Amino acid sequence: MIPKAFQEVIDLGDGRSITIETGKLAKQADGSVVVRMGDAMLLATAVSARTSNPGVDFLPLTVDYREKFAAAGRFPGGFFKREARPSDSEVLTMRLVDRVLRPLFPDDYHAETQVMIQLMSHDDSVMPDALAGLAASACLAVSDIPFYNLISEVRVARIDGKFVINPSREELELSDIDMMIGASKDSVAMVEGEMKEISEAEMVEAIKFAHEAIKVQIAAQERLRAAVGSPAYREYEGEVEDEAVYAKVKAAAYDKCYAIAQEASGKSERGEKFAAVKEEAKALFTEEEYAENSDLAGLVGKYFYKTNKEAVRNVILEKGLRLDGRKTTEIRPIWCETDYLPSVHGSSLFTRGETQALATVTLGTSREANVIDSPSEQGEERFYLHYNFPPFSTGEAKPLRGTSRREVGHGNLAQRALKNMIPADCPYTIRIVSEVLESNGSSSMATVCAGTMALMDAGVQMVKPVSGIAMGLITDGNNFAVLSDILGDEDHLGDMDFKVTGTADGITACQMDIKIDGLRYDIMEQALGQARDGRLHILGKLTETIATPRADVKKHAPKIITRTIPGNFIGALIGPGGKVIQELQKATGTTIVINEVDEQGVVEILGTDPDGIAAVLAKIDSIIFKPAMGETYEVKVVKMLDFGAVVEYTAAPGNEVLLHVSELAWERTEKPSDVVNMGDVFQVKYLGIDPKTRKEKVSRKQLLPRPPREDKKDDKKENPQG
Repeated sequence: MIPKAFQEVIDLGDGRSITIETGKLAKQADGSVVVRMGDAMLLATAVSARTSNPGVDFLPLTVDYREKFAAAGRFPGGFFKREARPSDSEVLTMRLVDRVLRPLFPDDYHAETQVMIQLMSHDDSVMPDALAGLAASACLAVSDIPFYNLISEVRVARIDGKFVINPSREELELSDIDMMIGASKDSVAMVEGEMKEISEAEMVEAIKFAHEAIKVQIAAQERLRAAVGSPAYREYEGEVEDEAVYAKVKAAAYDKCYAIAQEASGKSERGEKFAAVKEEAKALFTEEEYAENSDLAGLVGKYFYKTNKEAVRNVILEKGLRLDGRKTTEIRPIWCETDYLPSVHGSSLFTRGETQALATVTLGTSREANVIDSPSEQGEERFYLHYNFPPFSTGEAKPLRGTSRREVGHGNLAQRALKNMIPADCPYTIRIVSEVLESNGSSSMATVCAGTMALMDAGVQMVKPVSGIAMGLITDGNNFAVLSDILGDEDHLGDMDFKVTGTADGITACQMDIKIDGLRYDIMEQALGQARDGRLHILGKLTETIATPRADVKKHAPKIITRTIPGNFIGALIGPGGKVIQELQKATGTTIVINEVDEQGVVEILGTDPDGIAAVLAKIDSIIFKPAMGETYEVKVVKMLDFGAVVEYTAAPGNEVLLHVSELAWERTEKPSDVVNMGDVFQVKYLGIDPKTRKEKVSRKQLLPRPPREDKKDDKKENPQG
């Protein structure tokens, strides 16, 4: 018997719609839905444990997003024909959804929770990542999992001045905004995207437009929950609380934490002082009390954190002082250096306070492009950035377990911040690697700044330099303080992490995570204005260090020359089995890449030796050289034959043609050596293809004065029959 399905339709207002359906698939999950737009279909499921594991004081939430190759009628690449680890794009979608869901679960809900989303059917006109947040929230909506504040996510673009919700990939190419917005009905929780130098006001306008669309999608989820008759939210065991313990810890620790918070100390010194106060709080209780109450140690730690957080926040709100002594709008001291690494193509160091990033740039051919091969997107990136965050950057020793989701996300943000400032005619594939050497707040923004300087140091002719800043927020509901250039502690203890990058003329990328409900738009606007001031201050420090890109790449960096040749000459340049191109690369010390574009051969020549590059260009000229009928060319004798001389066009070395003995001179010539010798250089006239031999024909005699014809007239008088 086919189960009854429940459906809700979301009208996007332009002929497109999104359908949410539940009741047919994956009914053993706590909640499951199928979200469909066009032919794109996503299955989302949510399952949460009934009890939390002992000692867990956080929400162990896992958000997983996968795109199945079968969804697009394709086979997975590689030797093993099945999906393996998630791609970067899948990881980025997981992070987008996680960052909106996580803050909206109850603070004391600590049960293992898993939200899984998979693309089951792909539509080329639909970008599925824009539907993932809606799918995740909808499957929670039809479950009994205590997720009370429903959300959704949309992509917003602006094409010809008009905002569009969830555009196709083709439409997105025409847009100057690509932003993902995640929000509840009442407030925006997450913003991430890239822009082409838009203003702060335009960004707020885009967020407001997206939020209105999100409200419609949340209303559809509420109708679906009501139609299904979902059970009441499950009861769960919250955190253990003890007001007496809290009062004792706060009384002993608050004033001390407040005093430390206004001392203007460094990260390490401050951490030691807070740790000492925490030990004093622990010492308030006897060993017998700890033995009698197994929860006591955890409660003391939790209440100290709560007390410390309150003290630090109050110092900022009441005195306008931050942990390192700065005012709310003040940027930490900055020092920069370029050309730090002697052997790389471009490098820079950017240090802001206790955050430091070392960026390197590597230049290559199209062969080094980053290939993207996923069910929803195929292509390649000629500019990409990798971000590494080793544990020593925070003074820790941790196991190395490969690239983390955080590293993928931060690297992607920095890449999007810079990519639109790479000139469209840049011939190189560019890879930036950012090594975070120290971290105390916003290493991703340090990566943007270091990346800008490294690009300019490498001789990449950036359109404009880019800088970035991370903004924070402290609010008690009535009073608030927007913080410029936040520290790591201010991120952990604060209510917002808002990263903004841009040029002097506008925003190029942003990432915002809100940890509280109900962020007002006036606060967001103030944060953006304050971010602009800070961004321009940092940009000034970058341009003091390197004002403009180097005029050329460094001596040891490869130069790249691009030549276009007719498509029918590609085979001749490659040679049988690649012989010609391989020997040419070996002889010249270059790398040669040939791509066929619109029936033309685009040849990329990469090398550090100008003579080697010149030799390749000469060889290409030789191969594609085609003489014109009736034109004159300089040639050199390279071989002597009984019936003529083989000559080589001096303008195209290696391009040879036979000069027949009959075309050497007007006089009767028995042997070619009677007229020319090896190595002789002279002019010939190109006569086209000989209809008898079907070979190219050139003539020397056509350029010589024709002798008088009198001797032939005399012969005719003596021999009339001749």
